[in-house]
Amino acid sequence: MTITSINDVTKLNNGVLMPRFGLGVWKAKGQEVVDAVTWAIEAGYRHIDTAAVYGNEKEVGIALQNCGISRKDLFITSKVAKMGYKEALDSMDQTLCDLQTDYVDLFLIHWPHPELGDTYLEMWRAMERIYKEGKARAIGVANFYAEYLQRIINECSIKPAVNQFECHPYYQMPELQAFCKNNEIQYEAYSPLAGGAVFGDDRFAPIAAKYGKDVAQIILRWELQRDIVVIPKSVKQKRILSNMDVFDFELEEADMKLLDAMDINTKVTCARPDQLWPDFLAEKEARMAAGARF
Repeated sequence: MTITSINDVTKLNNGVLMPRFGLGVWKAKGQEVVDAVTWAIEAGYRHIDTAAVYGNEKEVGIALQNCGISRKDLFITSKVAKMGYKEALDSMDQTLCDLQTDYVDLFLIHWPHPELGDTYLEMWRAMERIYKEGKARAIGVANFYAEYLQRIINECSIKPAVNQFECHPYYQMPELQAFCKNNEIQYEAYSPLAGGAVFGDDRFAPIAAKYGKDVAQIILRWELQRDIVVIPKSVKQKRILSNMDVFDFELEEADMKLLDAMDINTKVTCARPDQLWPDFLAEKEARMAAGARF
């Protein structure tokens, strides 16, 4: 796959063009969000990923209003966490208010919450309404396993355009990736650098040295070449700039396979990504306190 610019896009199943590379702002707060989004857009990023539960949509909105780039040239993703039909509609309106925009380019259900039964299907029907009303140019999901995606495909009118899932060398989910590809659902990686765990892994150093790149750039390039949209998170200007320095080289297939072989089906966020948000934060903190690397 030839990817040579931060302006490269993938065409979603409804025809919308989505930049393959973006900035994530999970855990970022206050002025650091405004600064990070501003630096990213000044550097050439056009894809910004936020969520209601991050608590920083207002700051993203401030940066977007002041960036000097036309809204039509930006791609903004947000997510709804509150479960239910009305809850999704209300969350969409609040998101648009906070972001100071009339629409988002991509709106995702943040979790399926299987403990709530079929609520995610009811919620998806609200997402379809949001899409038809023009409040989102595309709709999708995050943290959805194939079983949940299949039910949406079978029982609802509009197929998800995107499935955003944790993805990095240690957690690749090839079966889920294949399911999404076969059903024209774009796979998108959050935590593409495994929450920083990759920086302590000496196996990446020889590959990075071979291409004259750093470890983050090697991994982000690997994911891009596997047709995965990436949204690395950073609030540091130097890292925001270095992360995007991935378009002037291409990994050889032998090196791609080396990274493929690092899959150990291990997440850095939670045991199951469809758990409740507070649960997986507490679980991760407990693991780290016990000395786990991730």
